Amino acid sequence: MSRMVWLVLIIAVAVLIPVIMGGTEMLQRLRGFSLLLLLGMFGMICVGWVVNAMRLRLLLAEQAARIGRVKTVAVVMAAEFAYCATPGGSGAPLTLLALLGRQGIGAAKTSAVFAMDQLNDLMFFFFALLCILVYALFHNLSQALESMLLASGILMAGALIACAILARYHRPVIKLNGRFLQLLRIKPATRRRLARKLLHFLDAFADNFRLPRRVLAQVFALTCVHWTLRYSVLYFTLQGLGSEVDWAWSFLIQMLALSAGQFSLLPGGAGAAELASAALLAPMVGKSTAAAAILIWRLVTYYFYLIAGGPVFVALLGKPLLNKLLRGRQA
Repeated sequence: MSRMVWLVLIIAVAVLIPVIMGGTEMLQRLRGFSLLLLLGMFGMICVGWVVNAMRLRLLLAEQAARIGRVKTVAVVMAAEFAYCATPGGSGAPLTLLALLGRQGIGAAKTSAVFAMDQLNDLMFFFFALLCILVYALFHNLSQALESMLLASGILMAGALIACAILARYHRPVIKLNGRFLQLLRIKPATRRRLARKLLHFLDAFADNFRLPRRVLAQVFALTCVHWTLRYSVLYFTLQGLGSEVDWAWSFLIQMLALSAGQFSLLPGGAGAAELASAALLAPMVGKSTAAAAILIWRLVTYYFYLIAGGPVFVALLGKPLLNKLLRGRQA
């Protein structure tokens, strides 16, 4: 059975989770949901694509001239489709490498831009968690949520520290990696080639930090705008369903649910994200409301990425590359 069929089956199971949980009461709540609000949330996702395209162009610096503004948005849509369609989002960097490589942008530069993009995301979520921790000091928080919040904060702080250590002591890390490859009996020529690639990546990554501070500040500001828009979808969904849940809690629920989805290594966390969000949200708003909210939230922030991004991916890279990507092979 092809990977595309498996992807469709996984998505079908993910859709069934809130449908079974909510039953007929969920359908009644969905009928009363504002179509205008739903269209507005789709618009927020489209704005997020434009914002991410602006961020990509800033990080590409002078090489951004090789790719048009509209095509940059298409690249972002294709990469985010690949992220949602592959386990752990592994297809996103491969898609970026293929698309930007066709514009004459080297693999080291593309990898460095992707890494800088991820670092900005990590910094945003770390600071957002700190804000939620401060907010939680003045509000009641269940022991389970408190434990997950603290664990997430520790993991993100550890990741940031690891990035700083790698940047500061990259040469010993390269030497250690060479010794490890030697123990695995990797040929000397291969070890040298991998070391050169790593050095080129580190040089390109360091170039990102040589950008003007104004540009780096703009990149981080755009990161904040993108994630604030995307993580406001569940909040507006609950508001549209008549439930009053603080934005901070809706943000935390999404972050924890999507983290569970990432650890499941299923495409887009399908199934795992629904189960985790249901466990966190149902005690707050009830099963039927939680089920309706999860279905709308995932429609806007996951299924829409597949529906809108899939044709763009095929148009830019072709169906054969899509099949290779879903089979887990590097294009």
